[in-house]
Amino acid sequence: MNVRKIERIEDLRAELALRRRSVESVGFVPTMGALHAGHASLIGRSAGENDLTVVSLFLNPLQFGANEDLDKYPSSEAEDLLVCAASGADIAFCPPPSELYPGGFSTYVNMDGMTAALCGKSRPDHFRGVMTVVGKLFNIVRPDRAYFGEKDAQQLAVVRKMARDLNFGTEIIGCPTVREADGLAMSSRNVYLSPDERAAATCLYRALATAGKRIDRGERDAQAITDLVSRTIGAEPLAELEYAELLDAETLESVGAETESMLLAVAARIGGTRLIDNMMFDRAKPGKNGQRS
Repeated sequence: MNVRKIERIEDLRAELALRRRSVESVGFVPTMGALHAGHASLIGRSAGENDLTVVSLFLNPLQFGANEDLDKYPSSEAEDLLVCAASGADIAFCPPPSELYPGGFSTYVNMDGMTAALCGKSRPDHFRGVMTVVGKLFNIVRPDRAYFGEKDAQQLAVVRKMARDLNFGTEIIGCPTVREADGLAMSSRNVYLSPDERAAATCLYRALATAGKRIDRGERDAQAITDLVSRTIGAEPLAELEYAELLDAETLESVGAETESMLLAVAARIGGTRLIDNMMFDRAKPGKNGQRS
């Protein structure tokens, strides 16, 4: 299957206007490139549920803070286009930074509340960058459905709320985390890991799975659950835990009596690489959850 690469907003809008004459639904998968099997699963799902699928390949500078890895983030557009084509995408939108952020750009999307939790504590401007670029892309593509991985659970919750609050009219669909055989969640940043660090990184999934069994047996004390995660990750010499929290999956607030879905989220540095992972659980069904993410 061929995928059409488009770099300019006006060209993408013109192409979509033409295509919409013969299609009923447009699916959209926003990415920063460096595609892996997790991204391929998102693209494949969109292709299976929509008449037309657009994938954006844009390394968004706004969501990187000072001293983060913008300059060394993996970049492989040619390979990414092959993944797009093989996974069923029709259009790959590959704008240069100046196309989305022209000279004088000074308008941003902010959100109170949930962006300050979890990753927002150490990356205070990150979600402003995420929401700004996703909001712009939604306005350009105007998709019926947009697909995001559940590995980035906070991002998924933030985008869902933004789409609801700002009336984008796009259905936000979360897709299960894709994992390696040993449980490590697929991430573009996994390429940074040395062999020893790669082996050590499995402690995140191991900690979540261990705590998940405790939750499935009926444990609901958040401190007991997060302490178990902290101890498991702390036993790995190459790991430095940033956070382990059990929160309401929709609001990212403390778990309460009204909570239906719980998010157990972790972030840790393995060597110099920051990784995140999570699992979600139905609070009302201890022992019947399975591992949804």
